Amino acid sequence: MSASPAPIAPPAPAPAAALDAKPLKRATRDPWYVRWTLIGLTLGIVGLLVAVPLASVFVQATAKGLGVYWTNLVANADTRHAVFLTMVVAPVAVAMNVVFGVAAAWAIARFRFRGRGLLITLIDLPFSVSPVVAGLVFVLIFGLQAPLGLWLRDHGYQVIFAPPALVLATAFVTFPFVARELIPVLEAVGPDEELAARSLGASGWQLFWWVTVPNIKWGLLYGVILCNARAMGEFGAVYVVSGRIEGQTDTMPLRVQKLWEGSDNPAAFALASVLTLLALVTLVLKVVIEPKVREQTAAARTAAE
Repeated sequence: MSASPAPIAPPAPAPAAALDAKPLKRATRDPWYVRWTLIGLTLGIVGLLVAVPLASVFVQATAKGLGVYWTNLVANADTRHAVFLTMVVAPVAVAMNVVFGVAAAWAIARFRFRGRGLLITLIDLPFSVSPVVAGLVFVLIFGLQAPLGLWLRDHGYQVIFAPPALVLATAFVTFPFVARELIPVLEAVGPDEELAARSLGASGWQLFWWVTVPNIKWGLLYGVILCNARAMGEFGAVYVVSGRIEGQTDTMPLRVQKLWEGSDNPAAFALASVLTLLALVTLVLKVVIEPKVREQTAAARTAAE
């Protein structure tokens, strides 16, 4: 009697990943008309809201020729002083935030202490408080209606309606930028190299300059660029604390407003174009440095793992 044929085994079930691959690929590939419609809408909105206004600033600034453009920038003493004051206030405010931001980021990333979450919240506070409200707070603290303001006046110091108020207001609104950029960088790098340097006898300053700074240099530079861009363009807080005194407390944004209100449109657009150029330079630097920050953070996390 012949042996019966062996039963044919049913085919093994395909892996779940193989079953899902084709539908997933089909689901993530939208039709060409959907893709191009979304891309076109995005480019159209960006062009209408960003590119066209920026181009309009330069067109209006140079409408009467480059000679008139240059004259509008350098001939008026109040405009020159506004440029000078902005170039003084912004770097001082940025320097203050660099010192605070590095110290705060290092403390938050390296230590666990009571009130750490509150400190992080306070660092983010300027993002949620209106700059006008911030300026009003400084007026209430340092103005003549406050005891501190009276004491400062009696001892020959003036804060409100003077450059010190501009620095304080600008430093407040740019407060979070450096610290918030450095905290994730320091957390990704970790304390191992600093502990090793400490165990080898490095002093505090040697540890900071030769270990910490090289590890955070790109994140620090990125935060400084963003902080400086925000400082140069600040309007609301500076508007409140400056008193808008021509030739004394007008920064570039305040001067642009005065020129516009005075119907000197070519001069207003000429000065606005300088601010726009600064913004474009900041954007280019941001695009160049941002990949380096990501690479540094990713390399630090890989090394830590």
